[in-house]
Amino acid sequence: MLPVRLLLKSGACFLHRVILRKVHHDAEQAVLKGVRIVDLSRVLAGPYCTMLLGDLGAEVIKVEKPGVGDDTRGWGPPWIAKESTYFLSINRNKRLAASSDVLIENYLPGKLDELGLGYEELHQLNPRLIYVSITGFGDSGPYTKRGGYDNIASSIGGLLNITGPENGEPCRVGVAVVDLHTGLYAKGAILAALIHRYRTNRGQHVKCNLLNTCGAMLTHVASAYLNCGVESSRMGMSHPNLVPYQGFPTQDNCFLLIGVGNNNQFEELCHRIKMLELALDVRFVDNATRVLNRKVLVEILTKRFREKVLTEWLEIFEGAPFPYGPVNTIRQAFSDPQVIHNEIIQEMDHSTAGKIRVAGPAVRYSDSSTVLQCPPPTLGQHTSEVLREILHYDDDEIKHLKNIKAIA
Repeated sequence: MLPVRLLLKSGACFLHRVILRKVHHDAEQAVLKGVRIVDLSRVLAGPYCTMLLGDLGAEVIKVEKPGVGDDTRGWGPPWIAKESTYFLSINRNKRLAASSDVLIENYLPGKLDELGLGYEELHQLNPRLIYVSITGFGDSGPYTKRGGYDNIASSIGGLLNITGPENGEPCRVGVAVVDLHTGLYAKGAILAALIHRYRTNRGQHVKCNLLNTCGAMLTHVASAYLNCGVESSRMGMSHPNLVPYQGFPTQDNCFLLIGVGNNNQFEELCHRIKMLELALDVRFVDNATRVLNRKVLVEILTKRFREKVLTEWLEIFEGAPFPYGPVNTIRQAFSDPQVIHNEIIQEMDHSTAGKIRVAGPAVRYSDSSTVLQCPPPTLGQHTSEVLREILHYDDDEIKHLKNIKAIA
């Protein structure tokens, strides 16, 4: 871990160095241009966070275990030229830089302290360093030494219990939403800590964990229980507080999701499906009565939506004031005209996988740019080059580090 210490103390680093490359945007206008981040994290929450910061222009240093690398390098199939598509999806913009403002890690609490890389020691070396720890359950308490994956935190945190079909088994969400949300929380916390440092010239220790993220994500579900003792249950595509707000099967066995949030929207829905009598029915006069009579209304609407194919309903609802949309497959989602117009799909040239396509940044700025600086690095791709150019190691020193397997 010596090169990491040197990185934090004197501005050196190792493992990955990718030439900065502009993709569609001007890196000089990036929001976080000039911010350098050391990424000691693995798997999803941490790497996702640093990828997003890289999209904003930060220079990200990814440090991996020699010879093995990030766990997600082995998470396949599918593969692209021996590269895991999972790893490729969350590790763009990882490169080396001349100094560091932020360190992000997701080791078990206490592990980096044992290696001399804990917050207290590094804070003494660099008082301006923002040190970010992502754990499964926090740095104290009964679960502190447990490893934390998204599915486990989602299970303990109650999310799985409210996800899935009514009367069915608990279901994992289609993507690791707790990991991803933790990455987003960490990103926001880092930006806030950078602003605080701008005012005070001091860094600090930022602590995130998956279990807290899961609890915060429960929002209205948590509020219903904490204030009224109401336990939410699995409801499939339905909404516990709004009716109709769910998917309906169509004649061609597709699903159309309708979201009605007020009485005017409900009246317009009834008009468009040629069932205005529903808007006048005392059982459905407002949202409270519609929730009370959910089963009856849903049965009526389900029967009606079964009478036409999906494309017919989409034509009927064109321009409607209420939200609606098809339940797309992934193929259909990335072929959707609005998705294409938004340019979320972007291309990068990878050193071994060739041209790869990625889901790019979700946010756009009026006066700044988001940047796809460089593709995900191969394992140890630039170790020797960086040790030589940045740390000024000679060939014999680099050879020795390789022989003792300190670097790859």
